[in-house]
Amino acid sequence: MNKQADVKLVQNTPKKRKKVHSLEKKTARGGYLFTLPFIIGFIVIYLPVVFESFLYSVTTIERINAGESYQLVWAGLANYKEALFTDPNYSQVLVSGLQQLLLDVPAILIFSLFIAVLLNQKIVGRAAFRAIFFVPVILSTGLILQIDVSNTSLMSYMSDSEGIGTNAAQTTSVAEIVSAMDIEYLFSNMKVGGGMAKYVSSILNNIYNIVNRSGVQMLIFLAGLQSISPAIYESCSVEGASAWETFWKITFPMISPMILVNFIYTIIDALTSSTNSVMVYINQVYGEAGKDTLSVAMAWIYFAIVIVAVIVAALLMSLFVFYQRRD
Repeated sequence: MNKQADVKLVQNTPKKRKKVHSLEKKTARGGYLFTLPFIIGFIVIYLPVVFESFLYSVTTIERINAGESYQLVWAGLANYKEALFTDPNYSQVLVSGLQQLLLDVPAILIFSLFIAVLLNQKIVGRAAFRAIFFVPVILSTGLILQIDVSNTSLMSYMSDSEGIGTNAAQTTSVAEIVSAMDIEYLFSNMKVGGGMAKYVSSILNNIYNIVNRSGVQMLIFLAGLQSISPAIYESCSVEGASAWETFWKITFPMISPMILVNFIYTIIDALTSSTNSVMVYINQVYGEAGKDTLSVAMAWIYFAIVIVAVIVAALLMSLFVFYQRRD
């Protein structure tokens, strides 16, 4: 009887099912494996450098043995206080850099989205136009960037008020075009404030940099536009929706995740560019004798501002992001 009871007990015992991982978990695991080399490199290589940099920011360097070696002397927050309250230029450069950021980021996003919408249309030579608008991204990297930063003929032409030729009457610069358009007079007739006029004027005067920094954002927007199902647009057309209504009701919400990505990318790209006014000033202070640790403290203050700006931007933009459910 006991043997029969044991056999029935074994038969009635439920077998352990193998865990079946969902597609989301498999995708997440693949993502972690893909980023694993970066994580290892960050921990092994980059993190010690970051710690050493922070150590320099809270110390001062004292040279010994006729400058052949040095020792670190604890200074606490002295470098940070000197950067914020003693240095006469650093705070002004920070404020002007953030003001320029508020001007550039919306202009870059609007321009890149506008170009992406145009290039997503069925036009002749669409691939060639895409390549042309991405060329500035290639020109702003590597050796060409170093040539571009130096006073070459291209940059001289872009900044010269008389263009290439010597006759100023035959050529006009961007600033002269803006002045000829008389934006302030136009906006005053439209009952628009002077602040908007200055904003538009600054964008037009800075059009070269805006186009130069919009290539990556344009490609991301273009990828988002191509991911929208054509059936959605067909249903809108059948319902009689106009192109304006289709853009704001369908296109704009569907690419809102791309807007968030481009918004964060543009902020980081603008704040960490080598031509950024704050970065240029920090490098200038670093080149001065005896101010090595001071420049490191300035860099850490700027890093904190960048992190705060990215977090605030991500939180604000995430409130308006629409994620399509694929059930």
